[in-house]
Amino acid sequence: MTARQSDFTPVVDLLQQKGAGPVRDKRPVYADHLPPCNNACPAGENIQAWLDLAQAGNYREAWRTIVRDNPFPAVHGRVCYHPCETGCNRSMLDSAVSIHAVERFLGDMATEQGWTPDPPAASTGKRVLIVGGGPSGLSAAYHLTRLGHAVEVREAGPLPGGMLHFGIPAYRLPRAELMKEIARIEAMGVKIVLNHKVEDIVAEQVAGGFDAVFVAIGTQIGKKIDIPARDATKVIDAISLLRDIETGEAPRLGRRVIVYGGGNTAMDAARMARRLGAEETLIVYRRDRAHMPAQEFEADEALSEGVKIKWLSTIKDIGEGSLTVETMRLDDKGRAQPTGEFETLSADSVVLALGQNSDCGFLRNAAGITFNADDLIVVDANMMTGRPGVFAGGDLAPGQHSVTTAVGHGKKAARAIDSYLRGAPVKSPAKHPVVTFDQLNLPIFLDAPVSVQSELPLEERLADGFAETMAGLSEAEARYDAQRCLSCGNCFECDQCYASCPEQAIVKLGPGRRYLFDYALCTGCAVCFEQCPCHAIELAPEPARAATETSA
Repeated sequence: MTARQSDFTPVVDLLQQKGAGPVRDKRPVYADHLPPCNNACPAGENIQAWLDLAQAGNYREAWRTIVRDNPFPAVHGRVCYHPCETGCNRSMLDSAVSIHAVERFLGDMATEQGWTPDPPAASTGKRVLIVGGGPSGLSAAYHLTRLGHAVEVREAGPLPGGMLHFGIPAYRLPRAELMKEIARIEAMGVKIVLNHKVEDIVAEQVAGGFDAVFVAIGTQIGKKIDIPARDATKVIDAISLLRDIETGEAPRLGRRVIVYGGGNTAMDAARMARRLGAEETLIVYRRDRAHMPAQEFEADEALSEGVKIKWLSTIKDIGEGSLTVETMRLDDKGRAQPTGEFETLSADSVVLALGQNSDCGFLRNAAGITFNADDLIVVDANMMTGRPGVFAGGDLAPGQHSVTTAVGHGKKAARAIDSYLRGAPVKSPAKHPVVTFDQLNLPIFLDAPVSVQSELPLEERLADGFAETMAGLSEAEARYDAQRCLSCGNCFECDQCYASCPEQAIVKLGPGRRYLFDYALCTGCAVCFEQCPCHAIELAPEPARAATETSA
């Protein structure tokens, strides 16, 4: 009995749906995607790459991979708010990879063992002036030096580091670790001139024969607020308080201290007040915890040290040994509105932590340089101001204000300055698509809890106010946590595709070289696509012409 063609219609339809055999309409292809950790990093680190090296125990190469983008791994491992971990897909399984802790481990190991970054390129003969020795300025200086330019940093303060040195308490960032990473930048040939306040940007550029300028002076002046106050109660801004503590001129705050503000600086100021001997420290903030600008862990650490927070309150008047606060309520848009209900609180000192401004008067007479409504300098997509050859970044420029963003600005500006000096367009490579958790084809994972950094006991923190409160990871812990990375979007040669292919159409190319598809054997069954845990395989439309070619 002869079978009719129509008898095979259901089978043919099924094969076409799967793209199988001679009617294959899709073929698997290997593809690289952008992991969410890399995408979230303001410094532009290739996090997935250095985690892969760290999990294999290749720590030095992992560190070298970091410092191609960021010269401060030991610093960032301590003070970065790690948005990379917020984006980490692993958090959907159990908890995010402790990226910051692994980075700190690598940074500390580098300083202990004296590792050095790749040597700079050959000299270009070009000179660049950096105004400001904070994280953005030092980052720009580092990257420009690596590109072969001669760099001089002019810093108004007595020490390099800017807000790293004078705005972040030593219990979060030990000064010895900071200075070691700055010393590495100086060793590359960067000249840092201290106690030199630039008063005229144009005159300094001309006198020094600089071909370009990067301005990164940050925001080092605490904002004021119009609150009626009398002399009996000490009022100081948080930035001045932190700077005075660093220079050994800490003021006497008294027994009861009130900090006004809800940001990270407010949390630091309150914790420092406790370390200066305040028996009671109270933060007053006009909105609730859900709307505070401070990081959650910053507030948690402050509360754990005995700091109290009075939410939905604003200061109306500062009197002699007391102040008046008004209770606020939030409207449907989350804005604080007055209620007309008042309360009196006792206070020996009031610390204002209401944000910062920049001392940028020296720029206002430079033709072409302009400022926006928030008094931040206007720059284009390549960080250049309206004055050719003058670039700006860090907290002085619009955008998120954090150490990591500032370092990222420095790198971006350095590459733009390099292009400007060479007379070439800035090259911005296209980004791969970001891989989300629902795109992963994860097998069953055993629970692998994150490595936990130990903390200094509370009584020891307050007894030695400047001791580092958070310990680093051991080598075993750092390597273990690096191994928790899911390698989202990029092949890590797990052999899942190779083992699952029913037609043996996948060819192994050897360690580090991944695989290729033999399309003469591939039926397009999509099993490899379904088995790839990290979404490193896509299904692409079948080319119009039949082929027996192979593709990597």
